Amino acid sequence: GLIQGSDGNFYGTTGTGGTSTNCGPYGCGTVFRISPSGVVTTLYSAAGPYASGGNTLVQGNDGNFYGTTLLGGTYLSGSVFRISPSGTHTTLYSFTSIPDGAEANAGLVQGRDGNFYGTTSYGGVNGFGTIFRISPSGSYTSLYSFANLPDGAAPQGALAQGSDGNFYGTTQNGGTSTNCDGNCGTVFRISPGGSYTSLYSFVSYPTDGALPSAGLVQGSDGNFYGTTQNGGTNDF
Repeated sequence: GLIQGSDGNFYGTTGTGGTSTNCGPYGCGTVFRISPSGVVTTLYSAAGPYASGGNTLVQGNDGNFYGTTLLGGTYLSGSVFRISPSGTHTTLYSFTSIPDGAEANAGLVQGRDGNFYGTTSYGGVNGFGTIFRISPSGSYTSLYSFANLPDGAAPQGALAQGSDGNFYGTTQNGGTSTNCDGNCGTVFRISPGGSYTSLYSFVSYPTDGALPSAGLVQGSDGNFYGTTQNGGTNDF
């Protein structure tokens, strides 16, 4: 998706395209800026596969944009990057799969402490994905490694920081349910320091839902709201 920068322009990423020939005829992805009137500027063409993402950017309080990539980086397991509004690109961290994570499928959120928080869908100590923290300068900490059963696996959506200061998110798979072959997904909470709590395990049709692939949003009532891909009364 797009985000509107503080300069009024919109910023986003593409998973393919750009000027690099390292990914064959389709390109490796770009970061771009587009004005409200439709003037497009390619800020960066990635040199490795999916190395610009397709994930939504976030503008930090320093004015730069921060994002994640599914693949690419030094170890081809994805990366975290910073890019200025004028296009100066810096790779802050390259995932190594084990033990820190791989394949970040969602963007970042900047916490109230100034650090960025995100998830990887694979890798980590157990191979089922991670939750991480990274500073604007690239200091990386793996906060939690999912274990599939009972806590969750393969988070796909971005985190949301709640009014209590903790972060909330979903995993597409894992959890305690015996339906879905143990892969119905979960909702979780994690503190900025890494204290993890699995709040709910989906059980699928006909009780609730299964396979949440997006993040959560906190409503004005203090509760969090989200969606699942499957399950529900009609199993859709």
